[in-house]
Amino acid sequence: MNKDTINLRKNMTVRVIAVSAASLIMALNINTFIHTGGLLPGGASGLTLLIQEICSKFFNISVPYTIINVLINAIPVYIGFKFIGKRFTLLSCWVIVLTSVLTDILPSWVITQDTLLISIFGGLINGFAISVCLLADSTSGGTDFVAIYLSEKKGIDSFHIPLIINACILCAAGLLFGWDKALYSILFQYASTAVIRTLYRKFQQATLFIVTNHAKEIADVIYKTSNHGATIFEGEGAFEHCERRVVYSVISSAESGKVTKAIKETDPEAFVNVLKTERVLGRFYQRPAD
Repeated sequence: MNKDTINLRKNMTVRVIAVSAASLIMALNINTFIHTGGLLPGGASGLTLLIQEICSKFFNISVPYTIINVLINAIPVYIGFKFIGKRFTLLSCWVIVLTSVLTDILPSWVITQDTLLISIFGGLINGFAISVCLLADSTSGGTDFVAIYLSEKKGIDSFHIPLIINACILCAAGLLFGWDKALYSILFQYASTAVIRTLYRKFQQATLFIVTNHAKEIADVIYKTSNHGATIFEGEGAFEHCERRVVYSVISSAESGKVTKAIKETDPEAFVNVLKTERVLGRFYQRPAD
């Protein structure tokens, strides 16, 4: 067994442990905050809970969470296998199944009955759990598959799209069961999306401007660290009127920390400016899901 195979297995083991923990957190969140507040978390989970509520109130039928959630995720899983990555999708399937089973078997209990607190803290916990899955190169299923597919295809951050889809689900819930819980669910989902956009930055870009006397070395470091190229400009320091080089590059925001660290190790005197990038058009390398 070679070293690459051992490292791959270690990496996969860490990923499985991480997403299993995230699945447990999501199941606990559903059985505490979400059930207590009568909220809909959005995506496949929210649609599953909505269908459960419809079956219970209108048809007096109790349908297990697992059956509905797995069926709803069938099409997103197909999208994942075909367009995103097989290992990524298999790991996501594990998250979907484990979360569903744990939701069905774990008991429900009340932490607080304050709907506002439930909406905020439940959303924060939900966003954290989903972020753990995304950082482990998997997803919690449903609309996340669609967001990742569009992000990779279009090269932009598409995690606002689930929020739009969720709004449609909540409109249906509001019409059927009243608008109070639906509006609180919007707050829940906004908090969740805010956490995801903060913790998971793969599809967000950052622009680097580096003023240095070691432009070639800096450009090489950027490429080795992030697999992104750079452009070098001639410049002049306005204070000392000395010749300077300016290195320009666009990288993934998730890599900005390690890239700037490598730059400062290469040239401690370098002046580095990191800017948020709204959108990139053209050839921009995005590490594909496995």
